[in-house]
Amino acid sequence: MPTAGTWKVPFKGKFSPYDCEGNRMVPAFSISSMQRNTTVSPPPACSAYRARPPAGSTFRQSYDRGDFPIALKHDGRGNRISWKVPLESLDYHYYLPLFFDGLRETQHPYVFFAVQGIEDLLARGGSKKVLPVIPQLIIPIKLALNTRRDAVMCRTLKALNKLVKSADYVGQALVPYYRQLLPVFNLFKQKNLNSGDGIDYHQRFSENIGDLIEETLELMEKRGGPDAFINIKYMIPTYESCLLRKP
Repeated sequence: MPTAGTWKVPFKGKFSPYDCEGNRMVPAFSISSMQRNTTVSPPPACSAYRARPPAGSTFRQSYDRGDFPIALKHDGRGNRISWKVPLESLDYHYYLPLFFDGLRETQHPYVFFAVQGIEDLLARGGSKKVLPVIPQLIIPIKLALNTRRDAVMCRTLKALNKLVKSADYVGQALVPYYRQLLPVFNLFKQKNLNSGDGIDYHQRFSENIGDLIEETLELMEKRGGPDAFINIKYMIPTYESCLLRKP
């Protein structure tokens, strides 16, 4: 501990600042770190789990211009979309990527129309309309997952589940794009709420990210064909096959 007369004042120049004990802060794995009276500075935070502000979506612009043939309808079952044209006549190459792009929105009514629009289009599309549009859906899904926001990620994972189950061979068509979709899965796969002896009310609405990711990965493996598991394992080493588990 230096005395009052020899106390080192932090120098605001090219040299690193000093800590509270008077030792100079230096970066790790450097020549200076082996000198006396130095302290290795901690690494900077990577902020991998920090929520990121979503960029403006094309879905919001199209909705504000009135490009969608939709309206909000109220009935005894709640709110739902009233389509002004038959769904079979819609161009899925144009509308389905736009609705998936709206998954990263956080305000009403954009969130409602995006989620409900995806559900309606996938329910009536079939293989002929949904399967050719798969390459156009990868970037909107990736952008929504990269927001790192819990609500947006849960919404996107549910939409991805519906996409995989919407038609035959959709799961196999997603296998070449695992390297773009699964890195975020690997980050949040272990994110589960430990409530102890309390009650987790998010289970009712399936809003636990860790459980949703596990459910989505199992669905991808089941419907992704023979190459699905090895590609999932390559991106997420901790994943265990649901088809090889002992009953």
